[in-house]
Amino acid sequence: MTLNYSNEVQEALQQGKPVVALESTVITHGLPYPANRDTALAMETAVRGGGAVPATIAVLQGKITVGLTEEQIEYLAKAQDVRKCSRRDLPIAVGLGEDAATTVAGTMIVAHMAGIKVFATGGIGGVHRGHPFDVSADLQELGRTPVAVVCSGAKSILDLPLTLEVLETQGVPILGYQTDSLPMFYTRESDLPIDAGVDTPEQIASVIQAAKDLEAEHGILITVPVPEDKALSREIAEEAIKQATEEAESQGIHGKEVTPFVLARVVELTEGKSMIANRALLENNARVAAQIASLL
Repeated sequence: MTLNYSNEVQEALQQGKPVVALESTVITHGLPYPANRDTALAMETAVRGGGAVPATIAVLQGKITVGLTEEQIEYLAKAQDVRKCSRRDLPIAVGLGEDAATTVAGTMIVAHMAGIKVFATGGIGGVHRGHPFDVSADLQELGRTPVAVVCSGAKSILDLPLTLEVLETQGVPILGYQTDSLPMFYTRESDLPIDAGVDTPEQIASVIQAAKDLEAEHGILITVPVPEDKALSREIAEEAIKQATEEAESQGIHGKEVTPFVLARVVELTEGKSMIANRALLENNARVAAQIASLL
């Protein structure tokens, strides 16, 4: 499969410079315009500030593109009915010449194809609350694709204990960056365990290198708490998530439509505070990912 690279990303990969992959569903499905565009560009700026080259990934008119231009990000930010692209969707989007935004799973696949070792996102998908058989493809991808994913845990609208069980079954190690518990996206900590707490990017890079030396075929999950000054309290976040989830259930919203509905409703219920936390953690994760990539 031919990948289409921006000149900057292609040059960086050829010269062995650090590159960080970024997803594009945050542009098309995560935030409203212009916050989606501004957040995507801010994440790229954060990657550069951390010493790496950003590579935002998407499918444009059927072409898998590694490294979007500012004009392409603007286009996606305004586009309507863009396909949300996971593993199952890539051949459809490519074969039919569609525009598509890559999820965590989709971005991992393309990053691995391109030789990019580190990927920054907000939160991974997981097991949906009240629907234990509704499991995000992100979890299986983490078990089969050797890319390090920097995030703020799984989205806290999910069933986090069950999500951790699936990750354990998939053999995915979970590191906590300067934390000893699983971050809960909007909030910094939880009562849920992680496999190891690490204090520095150097320690994370050492684990990634060890996985490579072991020829591991799974990803590594690096969880980073939301910046303290932008975090929500666990009580406020959980109350909003519970109400939004119940509303989704009562309205018959299921499957891939649940997450965008609940996230949007949580923004309303927290009077915008969840969006502030979301944008802060996205930028912070991008910066940390760049620091890690610079050591590999």
